[in-house]
Amino acid sequence: MNDVMSIADSLQVNARDSRRYFVAIAGPPGAGKTTFAGQLEQALPNGSAAILQMDGFHYDNDVLDTMSLRPRKGAPETFDFAGFMSVLRRLRSGEDDVAVPVFDRALDVARAGARVIPQSVKFILVEGNYLLLQEEPWWSLTDLFDHKISLSVPREELERRLVSRWLEHGFDPNEALRRAGENDMRNVDRVLTRSNAPDVVVKNG
Repeated sequence: MNDVMSIADSLQVNARDSRRYFVAIAGPPGAGKTTFAGQLEQALPNGSAAILQMDGFHYDNDVLDTMSLRPRKGAPETFDFAGFMSVLRRLRSGEDDVAVPVFDRALDVARAGARVIPQSVKFILVEGNYLLLQEEPWWSLTDLFDHKISLSVPREELERRLVSRWLEHGFDPNEALRRAGENDMRNVDRVLTRSNAPDVVVKNG
């Protein structure tokens, strides 16, 4: 938690004159972004922070089937980027409470309007794989963030975590290895090789 607490202190100093402050929490699949975002939310003053998950903008599986992208779920092209950007801009305006989607990993679906981010919230903690990606259209996100954090985990540890994730979903070891190797690790390498530099790197492995 030391990294989290020091980052929370730094954010409060940097954002002291801001009405709303956007923090990107980026990193490859399996890096622990959701856990880190939750810890940072708790480390900031009570009620001052809220989390926006990029995963909430996954296309539904039925949509991915029509696009022939279901096997690549989790790749940049399997997200509703325009919808994500629209919500970010609404939050940036700070004019209203904003209902946002949340990804339910157990059900493998995004639930629309599952969380409301109040107008009063100062820190918007945005977590996702591709927030710093140097590809169209993702590169256009960069200017929306006031502070950019990247979680760093050794590639071997990422693979172990991703295989374990599939095992926890009930897949046998061979299928878990296949899914991690044929899709997840391709997305890992895309993030590791094509991302812009963050303001802060947090070792999370």
